[in-house]
Amino acid sequence: MHPIEHLRYVARATGADPVALVTETAQALHGLRHEPAGLVLSARRIVERHPTCAPLWWLCAQMLSALDPFERLAELQREIDRDQTTDYLIDELISVSTIACVGWSPTALEALVQRGDCAALIIDSFGSADSAVNALERVNVTAEVVSMEHAAHAVARCDVVVLDALGCGPDELLMSAGSHAVAALAYVAGKPAYVTARKGTRLPVELWEAMKARTVDADTPWRTEIDVVPRALVGPIIGPGGVVDTSMPVVAECSPTTEMLVRSAM
Repeated sequence: MHPIEHLRYVARATGADPVALVTETAQALHGLRHEPAGLVLSARRIVERHPTCAPLWWLCAQMLSALDPFERLAELQREIDRDQTTDYLIDELISVSTIACVGWSPTALEALVQRGDCAALIIDSFGSADSAVNALERVNVTAEVVSMEHAAHAVARCDVVVLDALGCGPDELLMSAGSHAVAALAYVAGKPAYVTARKGTRLPVELWEAMKARTVDADTPWRTEIDVVPRALVGPIIGPGGVVDTSMPVVAECSPTTEMLVRSAM
């Protein structure tokens, strides 16, 4: 497949796992080795098409700021493959029997599959809970769909809430719709609320503000499938380097490569 066609395929992909998207994008961009002038334009189009996938923003920012972008792409792929966020989450859940999460939460689902003996209450977010429960039941993990209207009951019955961050800013987190309400319920109920933030989700303020602006309609935020959650509502952030307490700042994983924020003409 020609590199440009490969990039178009990645740009059109919807609902794909962020890790798979980063891997596919890195491979497609690596195909531009003989056409390096197209890297900036490609990066712009990628972040336009995937405004909620922070690891793709991280990948593009790291690539554009590197002395050798193609060598850096190979390194970034290895970093994504070595991400141990799920392992750290499993360590935190060692004495937990029931967790609550929102919709399709990849890291939480992966941890549940590896644990095998931990039940899940999946609070629905735009219909994604059914797919999550079906995936868990296929591997004999006990799981149940809970409507958003009954989220308070799920939070009351679980041992811990696990929320998946699509992106992290200095004081806020981008999550699936419904996560803000669930985080607030956990806060009021005094239940621990862990945040999983895989490699590449922590953005500098310039990219974070751009991601928010492209994702959330300030006038009608209830029409989006994304929540911006204050970090003060949740507990520790679990990432590739381990567990970061709420008192510790979120450290950006890339430079503010703002040239990729210019809107593409096509």
